[in-house]
Amino acid sequence: MKIKQTFAIKGMHCASCVYTNEKALKAIPGVTDAAVNLASGKATLTTDSKVEKNKISDAIKSVGYQAMFESEESLDEKIKTEKIKELKNLRIKVFVSLSLGAIIVWGSFPGIMNFAPEIFKNFNFQFVLATVVQFWAGRDLYQAAISSLRHRIANMDTLVVIGTTVAFIYSTFVTFFPKFFMDLGIEVMPYFDVSTVIIGLILLGRYLEAQAKAGTGEAIKKLIGLQAKTARIIRNKKEIDISINEVVVGDLIRVRPGEKIPVDGVIVEGESAIDESMVTGESMPSTKYKGDTVIGATMNRSGSFIYKATKVGKDTLLSQIIKLVEEAQGSKAPIQRLADIISSYFVPIVIMLAIGTFVGWYVFGSSPIFVHAMLRAISVLIIACPCAMGLATPTAIMVGTGIGAQHGILIKDAESLETAHKVNTIIFDKTGTLTKGKPEVTDVISNIKNKNDLIQLVASIEKNSEHPLGEAIVKKAEEKKLVLSKVEGFKSITGQGVEGMVSGKKVYVGKLLATDKYDDGEKLKDQGKTVVYVYINSKLSGLIAIADTIKESSLEAILSLNKMGIETVMITGDNEATARAIGEKLGIKKVLAEVMPQDKEREVKKFQKEGKIVAMVGDGINDAPALAAANIGIAMGSGTDVAIEAAGITLVNKNLQSVTSAIKLSKQTMRTIKLNLFWAFAYNVVLIPVAIIGLISPILASGAMAFSSISVVTNSLFLKKANI
Repeated sequence: MKIKQTFAIKGMHCASCVYTNEKALKAIPGVTDAAVNLASGKATLTTDSKVEKNKISDAIKSVGYQAMFESEESLDEKIKTEKIKELKNLRIKVFVSLSLGAIIVWGSFPGIMNFAPEIFKNFNFQFVLATVVQFWAGRDLYQAAISSLRHRIANMDTLVVIGTTVAFIYSTFVTFFPKFFMDLGIEVMPYFDVSTVIIGLILLGRYLEAQAKAGTGEAIKKLIGLQAKTARIIRNKKEIDISINEVVVGDLIRVRPGEKIPVDGVIVEGESAIDESMVTGESMPSTKYKGDTVIGATMNRSGSFIYKATKVGKDTLLSQIIKLVEEAQGSKAPIQRLADIISSYFVPIVIMLAIGTFVGWYVFGSSPIFVHAMLRAISVLIIACPCAMGLATPTAIMVGTGIGAQHGILIKDAESLETAHKVNTIIFDKTGTLTKGKPEVTDVISNIKNKNDLIQLVASIEKNSEHPLGEAIVKKAEEKKLVLSKVEGFKSITGQGVEGMVSGKKVYVGKLLATDKYDDGEKLKDQGKTVVYVYINSKLSGLIAIADTIKESSLEAILSLNKMGIETVMITGDNEATARAIGEKLGIKKVLAEVMPQDKEREVKKFQKEGKIVAMVGDGINDAPALAAANIGIAMGSGTDVAIEAAGITLVNKNLQSVTSAIKLSKQTMRTIKLNLFWAFAYNVVLIPVAIIGLISPILASGAMAFSSISVVTNSLFLKKANI
């Protein structure tokens, strides 16, 4: 069994940082895969056996970054603390570097320098200001660049450091050795404004980017914020309020109207209407009775009840949802591999282009040759920083999976989110997926005056039976609030039915006797319903039809998918007649009936051999192989753990319309990713040649680079407005 370990990495800024860390982590013995997410700042290792933290720390440290692990303080809290600290430091450094840079620009830029105080024009004064910016504000850039070069890796920091250092060193020489440059016929003019303003703008871009990225992780924050803080438990016949962390499995908990349910459990006393929209996305409150399951963090709207805690801490549904969303946000979509591969070669190519630009301008450029060549090379280095490429996919994935979670759609990984939009065939399991999975009374035909009297008599008899059909009739009586009578002489007749004396009447419930005929019963059977006949005092007095009823959301979901041009298929172990009846009601043309559980996987593969991209929707253990075999498995949240584990998407809200929503979300997310990648690549393809031919200054180049990263993150945030 594969083990997943998640931790945070401090100090990443671009796609090259991601590539560098992944390369270092994959080199650790026992690691089969490593996924680093630039947007969340987290890394996930897939290993055969647990890797020691010190080995991970050493690997990350060796390439110039810092690993952070969960301890008493949660990983998210650590990341939040670091982000607050980072934003505060960046804010100070941005203010200082841009302020000092503005002073230098005022004292050195042609035209406006005529209005500057004399001290601002002094080269020595400019040198002091530039030194503060270069080695204090830009310290983190140098640390990351030096560490990466030590390991023969180049990243975004390398480009910035090379560009600004060249400008700073040249300006320093001009300041302290002006005669040398005069003798060469070069104008004595330092370019401290270039080095300081570039660093200031780079840091400003990081600051704005960090603030924008914070918005992509809002889904997790909202989910965590849903948790109740305390629980009112009953111990030793006394009710006491304790912290939610102190609740243990088996505790009896009282929940009053308007309170949040602390942990998962089962109602043992009382009933209520519970708003589960925070977890499932369903807007209508769900009525819960004794024996029903309740979910932690949902809101009790009416009624007071007592329930027994069955899952606490990390085992609760909300905690599992948070874990799934985090893992999905940290995973890597196949389309992202393109950006990763390009970024691994990109920085070395840019450095070679910058050298080529310098040589070209030095050989063919106009006077002052050296200055022009240097500035053009710096522009190439700065304009080409691959930040936008690194952010293009993960920011969209974070927002997309977050939106899904808010609508009760749990996406296990980025690959599932990417695959969903390609699906052209969806196979639905019938029982528990398209239908409710529990038999219900659908028709009551009575030859006696009051139908309720017939139900009351039959339910009284069936109360003594353990047959699922009998349970459905008893439930119907309970819904109608009918009082059941005492039964005498109850007898279960194998293969026939049940009988007994109720209120002085002999009642038989079961098969139609050979001497009788009932046309209505045959019509109901043709609709795929099970019919039981009722005899009172040996006289045929009516019938009750029972069926596994179709979910309210099924018809709407199938219609939506058919409109989208997606082929819908139903698969079931039921007989042909029942399956056809359900299929016709739903508008499903292709029905696969009498399919054994072990054969469902084979049916999925048949469609795949026809070249179709198949999604399988199911809920039971018998659906797990088919869910795993499909291009994408979609499990109902009410299903078994095995089915949910095998699926790529889980519908917590149990609403089949969410299948349509998941496909729409996938399409919107992929559209955003492709647009992000287009702008990230187009930006470099267009502006690098512009920088090479000298049409953009280093300062404008740094501003454009910062803008490209912010625009990619902002475009991803527009996904929040997606209509799914």
